[in-house]
Amino acid sequence: MRIAREEIFGPVLSVIAYSDESEAVSIANNTPYGLQAYLHGTDASRMQALADRLDSGRVVINGAPHEPLAPFGGFKQSGIGREYGVFGLEAFLEPKAVIA
Repeated sequence: MRIAREEIFGPVLSVIAYSDESEAVSIANNTPYGLQAYLHGTDASRMQALADRLDSGRVVINGAPHEPLAPFGGFKQSGIGREYGVFGLEAFLEPKAVIA
């Protein structure tokens, strides 16, 4: 669906059913954007493994608070490079922040 593939800013939630984690990751990555993703769960190692598979500049786990020192920036059409600290200088890399 268009709403699930576009980078929408605002109070919007798209809910899409999936059959397993691989399909959920595929759905999440099936967009030309990748600014930030959110995961919710109780198994920290499972959440970390899922975060590693997401094409997103940031992954917030269980509503972790904003971390201003973590690099900020997106993947794909959500931007190249990162802001803040040394990451702001390394504009040609694609680091990922996993915040738990």
